[in-house]
Amino acid sequence: MQFKKISSILFLTASLFSLNAAAQQNPKLTQYVDPLIGSAKHGHVFVGANVPFGAVQLGPNNIFEGWDWCSGYNYASNTITGFAHTHLSGTGIGDLGDISIMPATGKLLIEKGKKADDQDGYLSKFSHQNEIAKAGFYSVWLDKYSIKAELTATERVGFHQYTFKKGAENPHLIIDLIEGIGWDAPVSASIKQLDATTLVGHRNSTGWANDQRLYFVIKLSQPLKSIALYDSTVVKSSTTLSGKKLKAAVNFNTIDNNKLQIKVALSPVSIENAILNLKTELPGWDFASTVKSADAKWEKELSKVKIAASTVTKKVFYTALYHTMIAPSLFNDVNKDYLGTDKKVYKKANFNNLTTFSLWDTYRAANPLFTILHPDKVSDVVNTMLAIYKQQGKLPVWHLMGNETNTMVGYHAVPVIVDAYLKGYRGFDVNLAYEAIKQSAMQKTDGIDYIQQLKYIPADKVNESVGKALEYAIDDYCIAQMAKSLNKTADYTYFSKRSKSYSLYFDASVQFMRGKLANGNWRSPFDPFSSKHREDDYVEGNAWQYTWLVPHDVEGLIKLFGGDKPFTNKLDSLFTLPLDLGTNGSPDISGLIGNYAQGNEPNHHITYLYTYAGQPWKTADLIRKIDKDFYSSKPDGLCGNEDVGQMSAWYIFTAMGFYPVNPANGAYVFGTPLINSASISLAGNKKFNIKAVNNSAENKYIQKIVLNGKPYTKSYILHKTITTGGNMQIYMGDKPSASWGVKPEDRPVSLK
Repeated sequence: MQFKKISSILFLTASLFSLNAAAQQNPKLTQYVDPLIGSAKHGHVFVGANVPFGAVQLGPNNIFEGWDWCSGYNYASNTITGFAHTHLSGTGIGDLGDISIMPATGKLLIEKGKKADDQDGYLSKFSHQNEIAKAGFYSVWLDKYSIKAELTATERVGFHQYTFKKGAENPHLIIDLIEGIGWDAPVSASIKQLDATTLVGHRNSTGWANDQRLYFVIKLSQPLKSIALYDSTVVKSSTTLSGKKLKAAVNFNTIDNNKLQIKVALSPVSIENAILNLKTELPGWDFASTVKSADAKWEKELSKVKIAASTVTKKVFYTALYHTMIAPSLFNDVNKDYLGTDKKVYKKANFNNLTTFSLWDTYRAANPLFTILHPDKVSDVVNTMLAIYKQQGKLPVWHLMGNETNTMVGYHAVPVIVDAYLKGYRGFDVNLAYEAIKQSAMQKTDGIDYIQQLKYIPADKVNESVGKALEYAIDDYCIAQMAKSLNKTADYTYFSKRSKSYSLYFDASVQFMRGKLANGNWRSPFDPFSSKHREDDYVEGNAWQYTWLVPHDVEGLIKLFGGDKPFTNKLDSLFTLPLDLGTNGSPDISGLIGNYAQGNEPNHHITYLYTYAGQPWKTADLIRKIDKDFYSSKPDGLCGNEDVGQMSAWYIFTAMGFYPVNPANGAYVFGTPLINSASISLAGNKKFNIKAVNNSAENKYIQKIVLNGKPYTKSYILHKTITTGGNMQIYMGDKPSASWGVKPEDRPVSLK
């Protein structure tokens, strides 16, 4: 018997050891996600609880202190005014912050407070030492009230759990339908008590999104004692109230077991749909289980790319991957109803309607990343864009909560749609898609009418003429490629000519893209370093930065310079000459190496241009410097606005060793891998495995590549090669290779 007992113990011990070893070999990837990365300085990321692409982003709001609080939260703050259910991540304009809830005790204070040291308001200070931020979960200790706040979410429901001190005096909630983030202001609101545990209502607001409409249901885990409704600061003796500036104070006798739970479901359509969303997605009250479910949803998405790297690199990588999946976010209900741009309700759509399209940013890398990692969502993106086209008469520019904000320049839904089409996606109406992208190029606004005549945009007629024209040329290239595929020969010829219009702005005498006046003269005086935000010929940049914005025809750009050597000499100067923007430079110009700005998206392809001129080692040098200087696992770990995933998508691609310089030709240019290996899970249970052999800080230069057992000499790789699946070994060394990527026939090709 004793022998059997000992054997059982040894067997159990061995089993536990094996399980522990297996757990260590396959650690959860969510442990590497730190939502606080990018929350300091200019990162503007969302901090709080959500699930991938969820309609709800439930998180804390600080006192708004300007541009760096566009997401509602900045790491520099120590105040919380409430926990709101909608947030933007990484944008340069503040909006949303809808349906704020703040737990409190003691004296009822209906004003939120005006500054951090204002103890007369209901805001509370907090310490980062008492704050936890994870994928799908957020927790913080509210100093003023001694309340532990915990948050999690489903796609359309925010789940709060507040732990009060035993015997807390006058426990209550402040529900705020007034306060939004930044530019947001209420237009109309309502709140109604249905029963002792249920409140419903709506909040319409204006701001960056001019006409935002949102409906909600709030479900309490225990009956309230009383409710006081306020219009501004005037209390109304009613259980129903409509107005413009509404708040509610919800009072309780005591808190059962010291824990109060609250579920808040949102809908863009109706209160009834909000209730349906709640019943469908979160019928129960198991907070821990909901946290676990949110974590599992993030784990599933993060597991699409499994890397081997240092712990710090894993934190940066998986947080970046997390950031690429905050938006676009769902903008429909569980029954597929959604609110259109025309403010009509569309019932039971055959796709998931989405919102938050920062297309000037995301067309460059974030949307191409979707075509590899989220093939199930690509058609939803395109179908949403086509629905918007039918409803507002044009494709989205920067779409938010059923509103066109018309922010930034270009018609960059075009490369997103064309990229999807050329990569074989067909879950949308191809004829409608072509109609929509062509219509984008035939508008009569922002200088597009000049482009239609194959002329340059006069700098004295249209502001930001050079920046706009260069972006238009990229989009026109994409239209030409889809026209070619559809055998629309005349359109292909026409849009190909338009895609070459970038050359009209190149002044060979100074080797810069610059503004040209209606009389044919170059704008003078000319300072290639200077940038005047929204007042010059560029868009958040200067001539040094915009001269390279020809990702669709790099070979043509090289010819304008006179060949590889003058091209690379000029490119060298970009990274070495110090920046001097003059007065009124854009705050978006950040993350600087000379005049190169990693913090702003039009720069993101530039480091890869050396590869087109046969000098890939210079690309490697710069990428390693950018990685070291501008991406970290700290709160200030982003050097500029996250911009709805683009800053992070640059890192994801780059870390794996390649980047989509051309946003729609299905090719990725090699740089230098930042990880030791990566395994990408693809549709059809396929995998594409990457191994960086002998990779290190010193060994940063690609020596050779072996693809599926055969030597691969090209300095780019095709999308179809990756999505077919296979194995690629990238051999690294501490000196530039004299042969890899040097021959003209091995260099990237812009035009098909």
